[in-house]
Amino acid sequence: MIAALYVETDGVYFDLEGVDPWDISRDARTYAGPHAVVAHPPCERWGRYWSGGPSARVRRKLGDDDGCLAAAIASVRRWGGILEHPEASHAFAAHGLVRPPKKGGWVPAGDGIGWVCCVEQGHYGHRARKATWLYAVRCKLPELRWGKAEGKIRLDQGHHNRAERDANPAKHTRISARECKATPPEFRDLLLSLARSVRP
Repeated sequence: MIAALYVETDGVYFDLEGVDPWDISRDARTYAGPHAVVAHPPCERWGRYWSGGPSARVRRKLGDDDGCLAAAIASVRRWGGILEHPEASHAFAAHGLVRPPKKGGWVPAGDGIGWVCCVEQGHYGHRARKATWLYAVRCKLPELRWGKAEGKIRLDQGHHNRAERDANPAKHTRISARECKATPPEFRDLLLSLARSVRP
């Protein structure tokens, strides 16, 4: 059994044999084992736009996620498994984890416990490149598809406002926020395989 923490209700981790999904209704901060985990803690207050962006009406606080990231890291360290967060997340530095190299490859996490890497989900079925940082503890670390996912769009590519759209109607539109956040099944399966490889 693998515990999938902080996942979307009725999303790609639901209805899978051997997977116990923890969505918002279950509060993954309370997970008490005993299974290895795949953790997708909320990233909104840790990413590039943690403040809400330039047009935000309310100024947000960096890292204000009600302790979700700290609890997810604690679960990965206690039970073994894998945590994913967007590339350039401020969460890694805030929790003593090194910045993994963009070109890929597993490197020591800097905490004396785990390993980190950068991988693009575009190699695993996402329409965008979607660079992602992984933090793994007690997993067997496979070679992944490193580097740039060629032929994929950037998450910020496309029209950013009506003026851009009017000036260049042939340019494709941006992908939706929902699609941006989605975990492709192939990437989900990779993360589950890492968690299933956890050694005691």
